[in-house]
Amino acid sequence: MSHPRFSVRLSTVLLVCLSAVLHGHGTEPTPAAVAPAIATGQNENASDISPEVESLLKLAGNLTDRGDYSAAEIAYRQILYSPHSKRAEHQIGLIGYARMYRRQGSFTKAAAIYEKFLKEFPEDERVPDVYLDLGRTLRAMGAHRLAINRFYSVINSTLKLPTDSFDHYQLLARTAQFEIAETYFEAGNFVEAGKFFARLRLLDLAPVDRARAHFKSSYSMMLAGNLKDSIQAMRAYLLQWPNDEHAPEARHLLATTLRQLNRTDEALHVTMDLLRGEQAQSDADPKRWAYWQRRTGNQLANEFFHSGETTHALTIYQRLLSLAPDPAWRLPVLYQVGLCYERLRALDRAREAYQKIVAEAPATNNAELNDLAKMSAWRINNMLWLDQTEQQLNAFFPAAPDGTPTFEFFPTAHDVPASPAAPPATL
Repeated sequence: MSHPRFSVRLSTVLLVCLSAVLHGHGTEPTPAAVAPAIATGQNENASDISPEVESLLKLAGNLTDRGDYSAAEIAYRQILYSPHSKRAEHQIGLIGYARMYRRQGSFTKAAAIYEKFLKEFPEDERVPDVYLDLGRTLRAMGAHRLAINRFYSVINSTLKLPTDSFDHYQLLARTAQFEIAETYFEAGNFVEAGKFFARLRLLDLAPVDRARAHFKSSYSMMLAGNLKDSIQAMRAYLLQWPNDEHAPEARHLLATTLRQLNRTDEALHVTMDLLRGEQAQSDADPKRWAYWQRRTGNQLANEFFHSGETTHALTIYQRLLSLAPDPAWRLPVLYQVGLCYERLRALDRAREAYQKIVAEAPATNNAELNDLAKMSAWRINNMLWLDQTEQQLNAFFPAAPDGTPTFEFFPTAHDVPASPAAPPATL
């Protein structure tokens, strides 16, 4: 039976927190993230938690999930600073309290509470999980070396778990190895990150984790400057995991790396492969595919255009046109198509592209597209003036022996293309 004074204070806090939920945070609380921990304490179980504290823990977890951190803190502090709280209640309260600060972004406070738990309860079977969350918290603070040490502590501490926790041990150990690799990657130590991700590929992981390790090992190799080997590794990843969530980003990285090495035709092939995209792949995650299709196509096409590889640029721009019917995307790309045709002296097709912009832009009531229509109208008039001037000059001078005109105008060097609209922040 709980202490009467403790019950009264808990009831008061429950009313305060429930008021916070009802006034601005919804009326249906969601399951608390810390609730499963109630039944996992060492030498303790749910019977060690009084009904009042159990309700308060669940409510505090709900408030944390809803982002009402001030109300959640009231609940957690009531548990932690009560002279009547039991050991199990104090343990779960500390874990929930640290989680609340971590969700809030107060990483220093969260780390201090996790360290307090480890100091006070070094033999608790939740120690490996606490080390894992502490490592993630330290990494968020930028303390990469300390974070890696804590992740190694996860692996070491799992050796003390009872034999009936073997499955949980395996999960924690693998997760810690992933976190070590991710921490090296985030710290910019891509050589070490690549080594750890490569090792993870050899483990008996779930397919999604093996695919992720394969992608990150290839990406780490690329960032470490080993471009030629990274290309081979990235191709192997795409061949083995074509439907993985990182596949569109991998194609972007592969295309830009090939372009960096002046393997132009290969870069174009990879870009077009991404832009075509299998329907089943792009339908699985349309926003992700749309983002990388637009970003890759836009970047490679602009680079090809500026380097004089106009045919390659035109090929990509034409494909970009079909990605979305939105005028804010399509009309700027159509302008680039017109510039390519103009540079290739296919003036009728260039004029057709510009005329479509002039006809469609006013209906959008978009100031930027209206400016684009004015630029297109100017280019149409400029092409007409150049054509007339060329005809007049050629009338005064005889043609060359092979029949080519004496004068032929090309777009001037200062005709710099406007880049197509950047992909929206949220596609």
